[in-house]
Amino acid sequence: MAEIAYVARGTIPPSPPPPSEVGVVRWLRENLFSSTGNTILTLVAAWVVVEVFLALLPWLGGAVWNAGSLSECRAISPGGACLAVINERFNQFLFGFYPAEGYWRPSLAFLGLLAAIAPVLFTALPRKMLWFSGIYPLLAYWLIFGGSVWGPLMVLAAVVAAAALARAVARLSGEVAGMIAGVLAAALMFLFAVDPLSGWLADAVPIGLAPVSSDQIGGFTLTLIIGVTGIAGSLPIGIVLALGRQSNLPLVKALCVGFIEFIRGVPLITLLFVAHVLLNIFLPPGTEFDKLLRVLILVTLFASAYIAEVIRGGLAALPKGQYEAAAALGLDYWKSMRLVILPQALKISIPGIVNTFIGLFKDTTLVSVIAMFDPLGIITPIRADQNWNGIVWELYGFVALFFFICCYGMSRYSMYLERRLKTDHR
Repeated sequence: MAEIAYVARGTIPPSPPPPSEVGVVRWLRENLFSSTGNTILTLVAAWVVVEVFLALLPWLGGAVWNAGSLSECRAISPGGACLAVINERFNQFLFGFYPAEGYWRPSLAFLGLLAAIAPVLFTALPRKMLWFSGIYPLLAYWLIFGGSVWGPLMVLAAVVAAAALARAVARLSGEVAGMIAGVLAAALMFLFAVDPLSGWLADAVPIGLAPVSSDQIGGFTLTLIIGVTGIAGSLPIGIVLALGRQSNLPLVKALCVGFIEFIRGVPLITLLFVAHVLLNIFLPPGTEFDKLLRVLILVTLFASAYIAEVIRGGLAALPKGQYEAAAALGLDYWKSMRLVILPQALKISIPGIVNTFIGLFKDTTLVSVIAMFDPLGIITPIRADQNWNGIVWELYGFVALFFFICCYGMSRYSMYLERRLKTDHR
C-alpha cells in the first residue's frame, strides 16, 4: 500500500500576488475606482480634462511667436494663440520700464536671491553661506535702485556695530538689556550717523551705479521685490506679535491684540489706497515718502498680523508640559521660547505659515490699482497699444503661469519641510 504523507516535506514557494494587488492596477483601483461614486467622479473628471486638452491643443499648436501685431497673428494663424506679444514684450514683463542698459542689474540681483535663500531653505548647504544671506538685502537694494555704494555700506557698518554692542551688553546684563541696547544704538546711528557719513564719502570717493526711481521698476521684478520683502519681514514681526498677544503685560497684550484685529478687519486694498492717497496729508510739507516703500511696509505689516495668528495657534497646540519642562531646566522666558517652545510651535505651524506666504505673494497684484506696474499693471499699457488691442487670453495666461510656478514651488517646499521635520508626529 502506498505511503500517504499528510505533512509537507519541504517549504512551499510563495505564490505571486494577484495582478490586481500590485503595481499600477492596485493604485488605480484604490485611488480612482475604489467605489461606484469614485468611479463616476473619475470618469467625469477624465472627460473634462480630455475636453479641455482637445480645446487647447489647436490653440497652442497653432501659436504664432513672431508677428508685429494682433492682426498679423490672425492672418498667419486664425485659430492659434498670438504669443508674439509675449515674445515682443518679454523684457517689459520682466523689468517693467527699467532702463534697458541696466537689465543686468535686476538679473544679477535675482541670481543673488537664489544664492541667498538656498542656505536658508536647505540645511545641507554650508552654513557660511548665511553670511551672504545677511548682506544680500543691501546688495540687492544697491543693484536695483543704484546710487552711491557708501549708503548700503554705512547701513551694514551700523548693523554690525549695533549687533556687537548688543552682544557685549547681553553678556553683562542679560539678553533683554542687550536687545534694547542694540535697537537703540542702531536707531541712533541710522538717524544721526549713516546719512551724513555716506554723503561725505560719496562726495569724497564717488563710487556707485546710475540711480533708478521706483516708478521705473515693474513687471515680475516688482512682484518679487514686494513678495520676498513681505515674506522675509512678516515672519519675525509675526512671531513678536504672537508672543506679545500671549504676554502677561496688559499694555503689550492690548497693543498686539489691537494691531492684529485692526489689520485683519481691514482689506489690504483699503490700506493701499490710504497709503497712496491720504498718507501725504498727514506728513509735513515737502516730505517725500516713496510709494514703493509705503507698499513694502503695508504688505509686511498686513501679512505679519496673519502670521501672528498662525503662530499663536502653534503655541496653543503645545502641551503645557513643554512650558513646565523649560521652567524645570531653569530657563528664563526668552531662552525657553528660543530653545524649547518656538522651535516646536513653528514646526507645527509650517502649513499655515506657507499658506499665508502664498496668499501674500498673490496679493501683490493689488498694487496695480494704485498705478504700480506689476505684471497685471503691465498688461494695461500693452493692450492700449493699437497693435495689440484686443488680445486677452495670452497676456493673462502668461501672468497666471508665472504665479502658478512660484506658488506651486512654495507649496512643494512646504511638503518637503514637513516630511523632513516630521510635522505630523507619526
